[in-house]
Order: sequence, then structure tokens, then C-alpha cells
Amino acid sequence: MLSRVANSLYWMSRYIERAENIARIVDVNLQLLLDYRSLDDKGLAAYWVPIVQTTGDEELFFKLYPEANGQTVTEFLVFRPDNTNSIISSIALARESARMVRDQITIEMWEELNRLFLFINSDGARQMWSESPYEFFQEIKASSLHLQGLTDATVVHNEGWQFMQVGKYLERADKTTRILDVRHATVPARRSAPKAVSQTEALEWASILRSCSAWDAYKALHSAEVDPQRVAEFLLFSDDFPRSVKFSITQMDRALRAISGAPDGRFRNDPERLSGRLLAEFQFGTIAEVFEQGIHDYLDVVQQKLNKIGDAVFGSYTFQPFTSIDEEIQQQQQQQQQQLLLPR
Repeated sequence: MLSRVANSLYWMSRYIERAENIARIVDVNLQLLLDYRSLDDKGLAAYWVPIVQTTGDEELFFKLYPEANGQTVTEFLVFRPDNTNSIISSIALARESARMVRDQITIEMWEELNRLFLFINSDGARQMWSESPYEFFQEIKASSLHLQGLTDATVVHNEGWQFMQVGKYLERADKTTRILDVRHATVPARRSAPKAVSQTEALEWASILRSCSAWDAYKALHSAEVDPQRVAEFLLFSDDFPRSVKFSITQMDRALRAISGAPDGRFRNDPERLSGRLLAEFQFGTIAEVFEQGIHDYLDVVQQKLNKIGDAVFGSYTFQPFTSIDEEIQQQQQQQQQQLLLPR
């Protein structure tokens, strides 16, 4: 597969996942604050600033807006085209990536992604947003899930599909750690698990689960009692929940190995080496170790490692100093021949 094709499929999938996650975060925070109508501006800012911090855009936000409140943060994360992590930007970038590899995706995928792009840029989207933010975010999330289903059901599960899986699960793992990090201030800094939480804190931790669509799955295991340690363990280490960090890393590592043909326990390039190492840490890590280190510090390290995997994917599969299309095709053919000769 040509490197630019792989890169476009990878980023198309990442941007679709990113738009969905931003929709989840903002939607849940808006619903949470309905229970805190008596908060003043300072109190509201304490709930909105962490949402901006989850995307890593705090500096840009305060260059554009004097304060963080529901109106400024939602505008920034939903409709600002100059914020590359906003929903409108993510959808536009996903559509552009898809356009560049139109022959590699199905007509069903293209039509749905194009429909979503036209919707988010329409007057109807603004009207829906002003009248019912909940319905607006439901539209974004439903379209993202529809696209994921179409990807699995209509695209041949070849190299291109595997690159889409790498992008989706790398983005999902990153965003789950960032969502979980929003409420790290409500737990001890390090060396101990959180004690009993107040009703307000319980609502906040429940909102984290809802931001990951994990509330029902969590209740099935732990009833409706919200315990920060159990919430963190579920979102980090669950083997079965499809939005947990461990599940996402497992699927990403599996897709990376499918691309190169590397067997379990071995690696053929830097992305596989880094993903395999991170997966091993999650396979043998415990939630007690997380709280001993400090959950914020732990999540920060995980995010850095995920960023390194993303950089390694670019370095191994995209960044190639080709001078012509013919040389690129020739190099790809040589790599495929070498992979066939490697021991399996």
C-alpha cells in the first residue's frame, strides 16, 4: 500500500473518533451542570477549563476568549474552524482525508461522511445546537458509530482497514485517558486510593463513565455505587469494555502486527515495539500501582507513550524521502518482498 494512502486512512479514522469523543465530553458536561444551577462564574469555570485541557488546547483557548464558560468552551470545541481539535475541524479533516483516498473506501462510507460534513456546516446544525444541544451531539455520535459500522461491514479487511483500526484505537486510548484525567484533582496525589467520595464527587465520576459510554457497562459489574478506584480500573484495565485503554491498545497492537505480519511476542518496527511494550504494562499493571504513582502522573506518561506510537507510525509508514511516485511504488514492493522472506 502506498504510504500516503495509509496515512490518509489512518487520519480519517482518527478524526472521526476525535469528533465523537469531543461530542461525548461536551454533551456530558452540559448535562452535569444542569444539577449545579447555583454555581457562579468561577464555579462554572472550574468545570469548563478541564474540558479544554483534555484536548491540550488551553493556551489557544485563552488567546481567543477572556473566560471559560458554557458558551465560549462549546463554541471553541464545536464550531471554531481555527481550532484543529474542534468537531467541525475534525469532520472537515476526516472528509478531506477520505477524498484523497476515495477509491479505497466504499460509497456508503463516503456518502455518510459527506452527509455529516454538510450537516455540521449547515444552518440547520446551528439551529439544532441552539434549540437542543443533546440532539445535536446525538447526531454527531450516531454518525460516527454509523461510519464505524460501515467500515467494518463494507470495507475489505486488508492493510487499509488495519490502518483505520490503528488510527481509531490510538485516538480512543488517548481520549479515554484524557477524559479520566479531568477529575484527578478529586483523588489523593499519590500512594493511596481515594476514600469515600461526596455526592457531588460521585456525580462527577459518573459523568466520566457517561463520557465514555461506560455507565451501563460499569453498573453491570459494580451496581450504581460510584467508586473512583473502580471507575479508573474499569476505564484503564478492562479486557472486555471496547473503550477502555487496555482494550484499545490491544486492538491497536493487533492491527499493527497484521500490517507487517509480525507474530505475537516479536516486532519488526518501532510502532510494534512501542505498542507491545505499552500493552505488556497494561497486562501486568494494577490499579494500586496507578494510585501509588499518582493517577495524573500515570495518565500523563501513558499519553506521552501513545504520542510516541503515533510518531513511530508516521516514521515507519509515511515519512519516506521519495522523489517520485515510481520510486515510492518500487520501495513499497521491495518492503513487501522483504517481509515475505522474514521468519514467521
